[in-house]
Amino acid sequence: MPIRVEEPKPTLAAALAAAERPLVGMWVCSGSALVAEICAGSGVDWLLIDVEHGPNTLTSTLAQLQAAAGYDVVTVVRVPWNDPVQIKQYLDAGAQNLLVPMVDDAASAAAAVAAVRYPGSEVDGVRGVGAALGRSSRWGRIPDYLTRASGTVSLTVQIETGTAVANVEEILAVDGVDAIFLGPADLSGSLGVLGQQEHPDVLAAVERCRRAGTEAGKPVGVNAFDPARARGYAQGGMAFVSVGSDVTLLARGSEGLAGVLSRPR
Repeated sequence: MPIRVEEPKPTLAAALAAAERPLVGMWVCSGSALVAEICAGSGVDWLLIDVEHGPNTLTSTLAQLQAAAGYDVVTVVRVPWNDPVQIKQYLDAGAQNLLVPMVDDAASAAAAVAAVRYPGSEVDGVRGVGAALGRSSRWGRIPDYLTRASGTVSLTVQIETGTAVANVEEILAVDGVDAIFLGPADLSGSLGVLGQQEHPDVLAAVERCRRAGTEAGKPVGVNAFDPARARGYAQGGMAFVSVGSDVTLLARGSEGLAGVLSRPR
């Protein structure tokens, strides 16, 4: 019998390029493959599995990638750090779209690009060659995976500090950076207004990055769990917006249930 080969899904970069509206996404931070599958079938455009702040491991992330694979959703993995060893492992596990946190300058952006590319790619990289052992190539079943790998992976870097905002044009100019994603929470701390994501300085920094992305021809995304702010960002030209997470939905929803039968005073 012929071997059935499952081709890689389109990347986040491809989805953004084809989109006629801002793409809506959410975070999966619980570490649960069951929850990831529920969220994958919700109708969101993209799903982010968070390994930086969520209680995830390589094994739990793999299970969530498998759980979401059957749904029409783009799955992104936020790795813990800009580390080529960890990036290699998540790519080999089949993560096609990576979000790398805390990228402050062109040099760190270039390091992230190198980590997702094989040596000899159009952008020369340092990714270790172990494709035959990994889910990324379907254990050697995807023809010519090594030469095609760059087209199956997209890289988004996260702008989260005042330094990164100051260097955003240089970061965007790095070949191989497909998009940038803005983290207003960390940005508020870096700008001295911790927790104030609506502070004028934070909003101005976000807008500066959005304009820079437009000028560079690269998509810009942002985290915005407040619905009004999310709509404002989308209307203001953001290409993709994260509007919530599994754990915050559960926290707020369970709190609401606790008050259904309020005890008389």
